[in-house]
Amino acid sequence: MSDLTRQSDRLIEQGRALRDDNRAGGRHRQGGSIGKGSANLKLRHFGKKIRNILLALLAVVFAAGAIGLVVDGIGFVGVMIAFGVAVLATLVLSKYPRMAVPKREDLMKTDDVRKLVARTELWLETRRGGLPPKAADLVATIGAQLDVLGAQLDEVDQNHPTARQIRKLIAQDLPDMIDGYEKIPDQLRHEERGGSTPAAQLTSGLELISTELGSITRQLADGALDDLAIRTRYLDYKYGEGMAEPQLGGPAQQSGDSGVPLDFSKSETKVARD
Repeated sequence: MSDLTRQSDRLIEQGRALRDDNRAGGRHRQGGSIGKGSANLKLRHFGKKIRNILLALLAVVFAAGAIGLVVDGIGFVGVMIAFGVAVLATLVLSKYPRMAVPKREDLMKTDDVRKLVARTELWLETRRGGLPPKAADLVATIGAQLDVLGAQLDEVDQNHPTARQIRKLIAQDLPDMIDGYEKIPDQLRHEERGGSTPAAQLTSGLELISTELGSITRQLADGALDDLAIRTRYLDYKYGEGMAEPQLGGPAQQSGDSGVPLDFSKSETKVARD
């Protein structure tokens, strides 16, 4: 357990270091993977592309050889045609098939916790470019935390009520938060109402999730699954309620819309409603 705790702390610190480095301008904020899970998915996809290219090249060579045996040589023109086909196949197969990004609704359907972590990380990476700078930096920290948490959950009973709650936090509540922000019109994302802005609220919400993930990781490392209290609450604040209504002139969003869960604990400070 102590080794896992040290590994958890190390990965979390790496995520924070990456966040600080991004803020300092040391690396491009949008580049790279946010965790090992998504990086491995990309590596496997790249490996499949290389395999497909090699198989295509072998097919061209064997086809050219077979034709040459039948017609007693393919000549210079035949060699150039085979070369052109090989180049074309390489170009096409280096771009296609494109890597399939998991859809939002597919995350909760993933039973394997390792796949869940990897797909959630990949989903977050595709959304990172549209987030405010501070929120995008926090995604790097959360990616490192998800790597550790995925390894921990792989060793516990997946049907345990607390384990299911944790999986919901990762696969539903976290994406819900980002989805809710993306549904706000661009011109309203930095407009202050009630002492805050949607961009600031998103950053605050991601900070709370990062803190909660760190707490969960440490308690799981101590074997305290049964004592773990997940403090996340169902969405009690919707982007658009009292914020977008005055601008859009429409009714407040209904509960079916995706929003941002900013209240993770009764003891946490709630975002004031307008």
